[in-house]
Amino acid sequence: MPSAISTDVLIVGAGVAGLWLNARLRRQGFATVLVESASLGGGQSVKSQGIIHGGAKYALHGALTGASEAIADMPRRWREALAGTGELDLSGVRLLSDAHYLWSPGTLAGNLTSFFASKAVRGRVDQVKGEQLPPALQDRRFKGKVYRLAELVVDVPSVIQRLADLGGDSLLAGQKIEPLLENDRLVGLRVDGREIRAQRIVLSAGAGNADLLQAVGLSQPAMQRRPLHMVLVKGPSLKPLYAHCLGGGPKPRVTVTTHPAADGQWVWYLGGDLAEAEGVAREPAAQIAAAQKELGQLLPWVDLSQAQWATLRVDRAEPAQSGLTRPDNAFLAEQDRLLVGWPTKLALAPDFADRVLAALERDGIRPGHSQALPDLPKPPLAQPAWEQLLP
Repeated sequence: MPSAISTDVLIVGAGVAGLWLNARLRRQGFATVLVESASLGGGQSVKSQGIIHGGAKYALHGALTGASEAIADMPRRWREALAGTGELDLSGVRLLSDAHYLWSPGTLAGNLTSFFASKAVRGRVDQVKGEQLPPALQDRRFKGKVYRLAELVVDVPSVIQRLADLGGDSLLAGQKIEPLLENDRLVGLRVDGREIRAQRIVLSAGAGNADLLQAVGLSQPAMQRRPLHMVLVKGPSLKPLYAHCLGGGPKPRVTVTTHPAADGQWVWYLGGDLAEAEGVAREPAAQIAAAQKELGQLLPWVDLSQAQWATLRVDRAEPAQSGLTRPDNAFLAEQDRLLVGWPTKLALAPDFADRVLAALERDGIRPGHSQALPDLPKPPLAQPAWEQLLP
């Protein structure tokens, strides 16, 4: 029988939110154990586009939304962490782009008027031209306008690796997770037969939260799944592009990020409106055809004749909202020792950690256990989708 463990905070779910929280707690002296049943970042995190949003895409209709307000400070906090001067030291993480861009394909430039009037983007947007354009748009046939947003794009696998390193010996691979009860009260979890007692238990397992809640006999907080159907393109002619392409509505027509593949080629990862609604309903072949048509119209100078294509279905797990709308900020619910939450966006991982730390502070939870742990089986690092789907 594995030895029992007593710790301050037990976290389940090692996506970026759980890993970030774990590193923040350890930096403040808390003893932690972080349990992952599959791979580090292998749920939603490694499938994200890596954009550290500042709210710009949520203000495309010109209104200051709750989402754009809540997320506005996230790029600053991430930049400080990447520089090694923030709440965590993420120096060494690969920064794919120091900015994200808003790209208007010529005829839609007039739609930007209300966008620039928004408080959400005032003072944080600059038009770029010529050599300042993203490499993929530096073609004489490009007739649109491009604006530099005060956002950034990170290489998510390197973020996961760095956060895992900051977790030290606290990471635990565990398949069977059961409640540990005393007098009908949850005091910890039993992981593959090992008892782990904790002052607080945090569920940050994304889509896995629903099953974990059921295991401890709870039905709340309710969870929703917001599906996406992303498209991946790899080819020798691709150049870096990190941009929201403006459409006629409140969402980007397509959002493009560019990622390095192990063979040295670039991969374009396509989201935005293309990946939602009608895109979710399409079969993979039809979704690829739709993406090929979009890129052919928007970037006709890019040679895609040798490109490889794939699609990836992603379920964004979030707290339930009316009409499957996107939550505005990180979410945390509490019941006795149990805290359950979702960051709702990669960029909001610091906000999620703030909420947990505030709950601990309010309840007078202080570091009280030794950090020394037995040698625990470690979960593997997740592989990016393009390494699995594109040869």
